[in-house]
Amino acid sequence: MSSDGGGSQMGVAGALGLSVTSSVAIVICNKYLMSTLNFYFATTLTSWHLLVTFCTLHIAQRLRFFEPKPIDAQTVISFGFLNGISIGLLNLCLGFNSVGFYQMTKLAIIPFTMLLETIFLSKKFSQSIKASLMVLLLGVGIASVTDLQLNLLGSIIAVLTIAATCVCQILTNQIQRRLKVSSTQLLYQSSLYQSAVLLITGPFVDKLLTKKDVFAFEYTFEVVVFILMSCGIAVSVNFSTFLVIGTTSPVTYQVLGHLKTCLILSFGYVLLKDPFTLRNLAGILIAIFGMGLYSFFSVSESRKKTEGATLPVNTQMSEKDSAPLLGTKTSPWQESNGVENFDDVPRTAKTAFSRQLNP
Repeated sequence: MSSDGGGSQMGVAGALGLSVTSSVAIVICNKYLMSTLNFYFATTLTSWHLLVTFCTLHIAQRLRFFEPKPIDAQTVISFGFLNGISIGLLNLCLGFNSVGFYQMTKLAIIPFTMLLETIFLSKKFSQSIKASLMVLLLGVGIASVTDLQLNLLGSIIAVLTIAATCVCQILTNQIQRRLKVSSTQLLYQSSLYQSAVLLITGPFVDKLLTKKDVFAFEYTFEVVVFILMSCGIAVSVNFSTFLVIGTTSPVTYQVLGHLKTCLILSFGYVLLKDPFTLRNLAGILIAIFGMGLYSFFSVSESRKKTEGATLPVNTQMSEKDSAPLLGTKTSPWQESNGVENFDDVPRTAKTAFSRQLNP
């Protein structure tokens, strides 16, 4: 059991590391595409990312790197379309709101995800976890939120963005657990539908936001090279996103996303000489402190649960019998009634297109 636990911890650490590395890399690549080469068509680029991801996984499947697992058509098509809509809404949210309000929208995803999981999945979050997340959100808010300009249409899009993103990430976790599919299998089944949604809507969304036509853009050799690089990196981003959500939880994935924000802010200051103030520094330090607290409390609570696994058989059976339908870790049809933590339960490259601050 100890070796299995160690392997699981190594797998989670690898997924987190891959997610951070690939996300930072794609931000660098996309920032050069947009800032230097003036390729501003983020939604269309995301559709290409997903299409390349599907093609890569299809080749991997044909080479027997993984076995595809059929998922009923209604589930996978609905999931794919909802993810595609979520990506489009994120780009629209940035286009119709100030950067500061967009950052606030992203910060709101964690508490809304916790609220939805509490209401619909009967999950419980300890006071320690809640407090550490509040510290984290406070730090990211201080570091990244500047102006807060409100408008009715932008606010409506922001609410829809939060709802769609929360539901998509919870479904990513639940489908993997309930249907016993891996992150690779789910991404392979759904990425084509996500790409289809964005291939159709992307050019219109981009034209609405940039007043330019993606088909009229001059594709020089350098632009094509960086688009191909971005698509290649996006395969890792998409894969690691599904892997992290599947092996941890939607809340942990959002915490990781804010870590990426802090890293990208720091990267912009150190290498690109972006403006950096004491407020940015203080916010990043507070956010890192909050992440440390979250990790500490999550690991501590995970160890308590591991120790609880040594209870007598009769006690364990009574706990299983008393669990709700969406309950224990031993059944894919159940969700734990225990405390949410780093190892408990268990979009892609969408956030890589935030023009200034977003991973």
